[in-house]
Amino acid sequence: MSDKAYLSLGSNIGDREANLAGAITILGEYPENDNLRSASFYSSEPLFNTDQPEFLNTVVEINTTFAPFNFLDEIKNIEKLLGRPSGHKKNAPRTIDIDILTFGDSFLETEELTIPHPGIPYRRFVLVPFNELAPNYIVPGWNITIKELLSRCTDKSKVLKHIIESNA
Repeated sequence: MSDKAYLSLGSNIGDREANLAGAITILGEYPENDNLRSASFYSSEPLFNTDQPEFLNTVVEINTTFAPFNFLDEIKNIEKLLGRPSGHKKNAPRTIDIDILTFGDSFLETEELTIPHPGIPYRRFVLVPFNELAPNYIVPGWNITIKELLSRCTDKSKVLKHIIESNA
C-alpha cells in the first residue's frame, strides 16, 4: 500500500536549480516511490537568518510505500549525497533541505519527525508551491485547504516564480 506524501525542498548554496532537480531525480529513482510531481521553482527571501542568499524552493507530491521513518532516513541520505553536512545548524545556508510536510493520513510527533509539519501555515515559501500542486488538498486533521491556508498566511515575504534560463 502506498501513501501520498508532500515534501518541501529548498536550496540556497551552489547551483540551487541543480540541487533541487537532483533531489527530485533521486526521489524518483527509488522503486518505493512513484507518481512524482513537482511544483515550479520559487525564489524566496530567507525568513529567520536573513544574512544569507535567497532560497529556491518547491513542493513535491509523491506516492511511496516507505514507512514515515524509513522515508525520513532516505531523505537524510539524499541530503547528505547532495552535500548537506550532518551536523547542520538550524536556519543556516544549505545546499539542500527536504522536509516531509504530510504523509498520507499520518499524525506523528517525535523529536525527529512531526507530521503534518507544524510550519506549513506560516511559510509562504511552502504554501505558494503547495498551492500550485494541490490547492484543494486538506491537511490531515486541520480541516482547511492549502488555498485557504495561503490566503490566511501572515508571512508576507516575497515568493516569486523562478524563471529557468536556458543556454540554448
